Amino acid sequence: MLEELAAEHELPRLVLEYRQLSKFTSTYVDVIPKLIDPKTQRLHTSFHQAAASTGRLSSSNPNLQNIPVRADLGRKIRGAFIPEEGWWFVSADYSQVELRILAHLSGDERLAEAFSAGEDIHRRTAAAVLGLPMDAVTRQQRERAKAVNFGIVYGQTPFGLAQQLGISPEEAADFISRYFDQYQGVQRYIENCLSLARDLGVTRTLFGRIRQHPEINSRNGMRRSMAERTAINSPIQGTAADIIKLAMIRIAEELRRQKLRTRMVLQVHDELIFEVPEEELYIGEAIRNLMQDVVQLNVPLTVDVKQGKTWEALG
Repeated sequence: MLEELAAEHELPRLVLEYRQLSKFTSTYVDVIPKLIDPKTQRLHTSFHQAAASTGRLSSSNPNLQNIPVRADLGRKIRGAFIPEEGWWFVSADYSQVELRILAHLSGDERLAEAFSAGEDIHRRTAAAVLGLPMDAVTRQQRERAKAVNFGIVYGQTPFGLAQQLGISPEEAADFISRYFDQYQGVQRYIENCLSLARDLGVTRTLFGRIRQHPEINSRNGMRRSMAERTAINSPIQGTAADIIKLAMIRIAEELRRQKLRTRMVLQVHDELIFEVPEEELYIGEAIRNLMQDVVQLNVPLTVDVKQGKTWEALG
């Protein structure tokens, strides 16, 4: 409600701004400096291997995976994180890894072809669904396709998509229906995930790691619906978690083999961040190759590598 009023009146906008500033102050500005180790003058976050049901690592004390990257204030907080004098931060980030895993697990030929050709997957989806040439796709149409692409991974409903895009549930349902007309392999994958979960109560990642779904046959519609969404998403997000953990092991082994001073300092879901002495900045390319080659899918894994003097500079 306040968001709607803020577009027309000053006071609601100021209230929202105050709430955001208050949250950032109480969550980050007031807390993080107190957690700096007096001996090392560094933050030492804790990572948890088995806290998230998908298998992703989680972070606490402080949670450094949760600092917003898209908000201006979040970027400013990231700007306060700097490497040692004479060192750089290097980030290596899997690009659209969950959609690539979806292409592999589903065996959908159109999705795989788009990734193999290096196409803009969201523009390609919009073009396929709307029956347009790729160069005729508007920014708004691409954004809708992007929402559907990621929404499919998370089992999003037409109602949820409608709320996200500000369109009617009927429009959202039509877009999703046309999506499945074009990407029938994805629809079969979803049906197979649900069938397996209903029969066995579990789903598996590409590497065989199991997640149980005890509510998948619940008589409670809300619980059943939630279990269905997690059954669709778990093999994808879980496989992404497995892949980056394998990459972390391979990279750590390579750094030891080369006797480098470079150190892995943070994992933020699909991204790894390293602290690298200036004379070892060449290691970024080796990190990229190790991450891209950690597993062979039927679509290429791609990794974006950046370097900067602050965490904010990594984007």
